[in-house]
Amino acid sequence: MDIVHERAAGIDISKRDAKVAVRKPGQRRGTYRTEVKTFGATTAQIRQLISYLKAENVSVIVMEATSDYWKPFYFLMEEEQLPVILVNAKRARNIPGRKTDVNDATWLAELAAHNLLAASFIPPEPIRHLRDLTRARSALVHDRTKVYQRLEKFLESSGIKLSSVASNLTGVSSRHMLDALVAGERDPHILADLSIRSMRRKIPELVEALEGRFTEHHASMVKLHLRHIDMLDEQFNTLNEQISEAMVAFDQACQALRTIPGIGEQSAQVIIAEIGVDMTVFADAAHLASWAGVCPGQNESAGRQRSSHTRGGNVYLRAALGTAALAAIKHKESFLAARYRRLYLRRGGSRALVATQHTIIVAIWHMLADGEVFKELGPNYYDEHNKDRAKNRAVKELERLGFEVRLDSAA
Repeated sequence: MDIVHERAAGIDISKRDAKVAVRKPGQRRGTYRTEVKTFGATTAQIRQLISYLKAENVSVIVMEATSDYWKPFYFLMEEEQLPVILVNAKRARNIPGRKTDVNDATWLAELAAHNLLAASFIPPEPIRHLRDLTRARSALVHDRTKVYQRLEKFLESSGIKLSSVASNLTGVSSRHMLDALVAGERDPHILADLSIRSMRRKIPELVEALEGRFTEHHASMVKLHLRHIDMLDEQFNTLNEQISEAMVAFDQACQALRTIPGIGEQSAQVIIAEIGVDMTVFADAAHLASWAGVCPGQNESAGRQRSSHTRGGNVYLRAALGTAALAAIKHKESFLAARYRRLYLRRGGSRALVATQHTIIVAIWHMLADGEVFKELGPNYYDEHNKDRAKNRAVKELERLGFEVRLDSAA
């Protein structure tokens, strides 16, 4: 194989240290030797590593994406403008049974010398800061959901069946009743009367649900859960404010994405935080869809194409696209809803939903890459595009229902 980089470095990173292999020309022409050294993972020792790599005059540095341990190495080298790339560990696997840290570093240097590894996508610093905020907000939402689940289970032990009548415990009416229970109120009629708006239609059911064995112990535990929820809500609001400030620089892109049916403000923020606004890092829309994990993998053997699941992608981006797709298919007068219904009949709900996510991410790539405006094709796009197929489908459906169909041309 052709040697692209005469001097290449491979770094195998762990929590405490890093094995650094530098592949460079040997004493005889056409030969190469690899020198392996160990450096610590503290900032001072990483700076020593940077000085060593500069002295070796390497033209490419490759490191594996190992947990979060790669970040201090990568960011410091990025500041020093070293030619560093991060690669997926799955693409750099060595021969099984011969795995050591030294062998891994040496193998990375060998692959780097022949330019056989593709760099992972690392967004610029403003996008990374926005990503930290949106991912922290996502974690808070999950934590708050878990606290509500624990609260619901604990209420069951006291005989309070509030969650059986109210759709969830996050509503205003539910919070008023829980606060009253903590304050010492036990009369189910008084508690049920605290409900507001549509919940007041359920007062008889609430009276039965709020009669239980609620003691002071239960009150103290519920109070702890409610305080935890309030703290998470406060942190959630703080993160929302910080995200809004960070999104000022990307407001135009955010507003453009929100023109796509199903994409709201939070979904647009997550999408921009995960893929950025510079689409030159993705060769085309298909590469972005593959990176996001919303297209089927390839599984061909002996000339036969086998069914294949979607590949693993960015979980935060997939969650945002899934939320957007679920919202989009409820817009009955949109092309996305029509596409979902069309695929649902043949491929089922799960595949139809993934296809809808794929359509959304392709539209996003074209909007950010080419500056295009989202064009709504309308719910009748497929019928107008192929009128004969729509006609035959309608005739078959009527015949299935027992009607005899005769078609006359329009005057």
